[in-house]
Amino acid sequence: MTIETTPFHAAPFIKEIGRGQKGARGMSRIDARALYQAMLDGRVSDLELGAILLAMRIKGESVDELAGFLEAAEASFTPLRAPAGEFAPVLIPSYNGARKMANLTALLALLLARAGVPVLVHGVPHDVGRVATAEVFAELDVHAAASTEAAEAALAAGQVSFITIDTLAPKLAYMLSLRRVLGVRNSTHTLVKIMQPFAGAALRLVSYTHPEYLETLGEYFTTAAPHERGDAFLMRGTEGETVANATKAQKIDWFHAGQRTVLVERQMIAEHLPELPEDKSAAATAAWIRSVLDGAVPVPDPIAQQVQHIVATSRAIRQRHPA
Repeated sequence: MTIETTPFHAAPFIKEIGRGQKGARGMSRIDARALYQAMLDGRVSDLELGAILLAMRIKGESVDELAGFLEAAEASFTPLRAPAGEFAPVLIPSYNGARKMANLTALLALLLARAGVPVLVHGVPHDVGRVATAEVFAELDVHAAASTEAAEAALAAGQVSFITIDTLAPKLAYMLSLRRVLGVRNSTHTLVKIMQPFAGAALRLVSYTHPEYLETLGEYFTTAAPHERGDAFLMRGTEGETVANATKAQKIDWFHAGQRTVLVERQMIAEHLPELPEDKSAAATAAWIRSVLDGAVPVPDPIAQQVQHIVATSRAIRQRHPA
């Protein structure tokens, strides 16, 4: 594959998107893809790149811009191969970690794998001031795959597969790293949560933290997401993570073939409050997860419901899209 190296003239795009929230105009899907591809390929100067990231941060992404950006993002790395079997793969992005609550993303992934579902968790190895899923996994002897081939091998073996964004998609990892330079997140932080890195259909678990993204992502998955790429579950994040809140279930919307279905209604509080670890450290959280997996502590009901819906939908996707 030939990679374009000619410098990309981004000023015309900056002129449109850099007019602030009220004056800025959105890009077409084609233009958004071309611009983001040039950004990933290093064809945009540092000055222009910073201007684009901050302009998009202020303006917010339109559905067409998200779609174009995502097409370029997914084309920037080699897609993964899912194992054949009863279930389509499930994707769990983990880019936030937890601070106030125990991070139970690893529990969700392990419960799904135990049910026979291929599970790929992708994310960051750590997050300052938070307990990252990678750190909980490490305490559970689930270590990051050293390559995409190793991630595929873990899936084929029926194990939870965890891969860092640096290994899965280095160009996207670089864009994420610019947060340390600019001090704010950029569009890539949204893209990694909605991307689908498999060659075939999959189920994406997607969360949002800001209310405006419920509308934007809902419209994207309804009108712009390619149906052959599979389905998506959308819910408000538990401190940004895509595991259900153990004490009160979030509303979960299911997007399939352009349709939107409510799977779980929002709860004010769970009927039976679970016994959660008081210590939120990675080691204590991992120990508690082991006790759940061993049957000594019950699975929190909102997470149990989430697992049931994921298993059923993963099976349905595979039936619609045989491997």
